[in-house]
Amino acid sequence: MKKAVGYIRPYGRTAAFAVVIMFIGSIAELFLPLLLDYIIDDVVPAGDLAMVLWLGLAMLGCSLVAMFGNIWANRLSVSAAAGMTHDLRYDLFKKISYLKSGQVDEVTVPSLVSRLTSDSYYVNQMVARTLRLGVRAPILLIGGIIMTFIVDAHLALVLLACVPFVVLAVALITRRSIPYYAKKQARSDDMVRAMQENISGVRIIKALSKEEHEKERFRSISDRLGETDFAAKRVMSLTNPLVTLILNIGLVAVIAVGAAMSDGAGSVLAVLTYFTMILNGMLGLSKIFVVLSQGVASADRIEKVLDMDERQSVEQLPEGDADCAVQFCGVSFSYNGAEDNLTDINFSLRRGGTLGIIGATGSGKSTVVNLLMRFYDADKGTVYVDGRDVRSYDPAELRSRFGVAFQNDFLMAATVRDNIDYGRQLPEGAAEFAADSAQAGGFIASLEGGMQYGVAQKAANLSGGQKQRLTVARALAGNPEILVLDDASSALDYETDAALRRSLAERYPSAAKIIIAQRVSSVRQADAILVLDDGRQIGLGTHEQLMRDCEEYRLIYRAQMGEDV
Repeated sequence: MKKAVGYIRPYGRTAAFAVVIMFIGSIAELFLPLLLDYIIDDVVPAGDLAMVLWLGLAMLGCSLVAMFGNIWANRLSVSAAAGMTHDLRYDLFKKISYLKSGQVDEVTVPSLVSRLTSDSYYVNQMVARTLRLGVRAPILLIGGIIMTFIVDAHLALVLLACVPFVVLAVALITRRSIPYYAKKQARSDDMVRAMQENISGVRIIKALSKEEHEKERFRSISDRLGETDFAAKRVMSLTNPLVTLILNIGLVAVIAVGAAMSDGAGSVLAVLTYFTMILNGMLGLSKIFVVLSQGVASADRIEKVLDMDERQSVEQLPEGDADCAVQFCGVSFSYNGAEDNLTDINFSLRRGGTLGIIGATGSGKSTVVNLLMRFYDADKGTVYVDGRDVRSYDPAELRSRFGVAFQNDFLMAATVRDNIDYGRQLPEGAAEFAADSAQAGGFIASLEGGMQYGVAQKAANLSGGQKQRLTVARALAGNPEILVLDDASSALDYETDAALRRSLAERYPSAAKIIIAQRVSSVRQADAILVLDDGRQIGLGTHEQLMRDCEEYRLIYRAQMGEDV
């Protein structure tokens, strides 16, 4: 919690000024009952109307100072909390952006979304309310008790006897509520996950007519969240009634003692007014404890992400074959640490060469790319890029050598040009050349505005083939040393796919190319083809070699092409 709340430091002056203003306003408010007591018990019986007028003006002045002071302090508190939350969210987003893939898998995307949104909101509310009520409530509570002693010590002792019971009740309730709020945030993660799945899979849900099924699934998740939230609020809801009950008992005792022992009506009236202030102070503190319960749980969740070490180590390691753009030597890897997703993979790719990777779904094709770009580190063996172990590269330097297009890559809600450029400030004409190379120039020219055409969110106004050609254009626009197309032509027809491969060979002859595909036609002309099955390398060679030596490759070819040669 210390790290999250520490973000208030840059706004310390604003927060301190708010505290000072709130302090002055609260002190001014404490003098009102004392002045009223003096007027009723001393000035009015003496018949001094002028003094009554002056003291009335003093009460008005104190009221105005209290009102405007509280308003000003509240605005300053909100401003400081908003600035702190802005910085916290920015750093949290930055941290999430640089987390290693394994760390994202560990926390999960829905949980990261929840921490960035609802958790940061609860921290904001904790700080804002603490600044607003954390000064005023204790001053009204402690100051009210002190002023009550000044007015009438006997009545003050009656009220003071209630305070330990109130503190004990609030402490016990708060201690019990914090675990509920932590559990509530975990259930909130489940709801975000369900929403993401429904939004991303809406077409499948409609195609299978499973709207009712998803509605019931969401209802179940929502009900569990509601039950946890209700349990937390049920505990916290005891705070105000218990505090009010204890203090009302004290109020009855004050009236009884006042009737028997007080010397004047002004003293009793002042004590009753201070009682109201003390009650407000206690309720204010109870509200602080409510937001603290939520805020502490949320701050802990945020800090778990902020404390993650996202840095990837850079080591001096032995070099491989300097003539190879890419080389895998005995590489094995597991996502969950239980069973291998890749086992003993060995291949090399020369500069300017083309490697095709083919295999069934789940055979480990995309995992090869994840290790190549060091999204994950291999458990065994070594991955080399340009003769250097990928672990010896700074991650930014390593990835700057690549141009990558994935099958389900994303496009921004921006212009076509912005999607191809993606903030790289490419030279004039580079986006057009890349688009033409990716066989996207023709359809872009037909769009209204061409390169300035606005792509909708999730590229909903483009076809699947158009999306893929734009992502390939983005991969090509940086003139990469190594081009990776991870099933990035699956939505293209055979003619366009063939034209794309010819274009890559003619326009990017020096780039090493890795083409991951389901179709044999997409990799048939590659210098070498890697065949994967359940994470194992079962074939490596040219098309002709694999047709001769790899039974699995022959089966794939026959299924797709209907012939042996």
